[in-house]
Amino acid sequence: MTTEELEKLKYPIGPFYEPKNIDDQLIQTWIEAISSFPIRMKDLTEKLGSEELNWKYRPEGWSIKQVVHHCGDSHLNSIIRFKLALTEDTPSIKPYHEAKWAELEDSLEDDITYSLKLLEGLHHRWVKLLKSLSKEQLKRTFYHPQQRREINLAETIGIYAWHCNHHLAHVRQALDAKGDYNI
Repeated sequence: MTTEELEKLKYPIGPFYEPKNIDDQLIQTWIEAISSFPIRMKDLTEKLGSEELNWKYRPEGWSIKQVVHHCGDSHLNSIIRFKLALTEDTPSIKPYHEAKWAELEDSLEDDITYSLKLLEGLHHRWVKLLKSLSKEQLKRTFYHPQQRREINLAETIGIYAWHCNHHLAHVRQALDAKGDYNI
């Protein structure tokens, strides 16, 4: 497999690019993507058996179940980052090792029911928070030590809308490959 083919499998919808102009309509579109994510993920995965949940979306990539569990981990971290930015002045957030978390026992469990429930409840609260943000609050920032920059909440909404669609594409990719990448 070529490097280009592997990159396409890693980023099936492409990387996130921050638009030059983030307006109210774009924020609302992003919030809708975050809002609908749990049901879209559930629709794709709830009837999958153990074999299918272990299919990978690319060679040496995560399995479908790891993607689902990762989304719970990632989105839980995200809402905490939002709350920190809303209640502190430019807090420094704590990055985490996603790949290592994906290898922990809870991320290897075939039962994704609880991660789907976590996403449903978490996204309900997250979307309520996102819809309440004023223009001034959207400008609030946190400092990301790995990226060595401040990130504002408006951009962060876009990043996580992309993240939702990115991982839905991974699950679809794994389903289309039917285990071909598990070799």
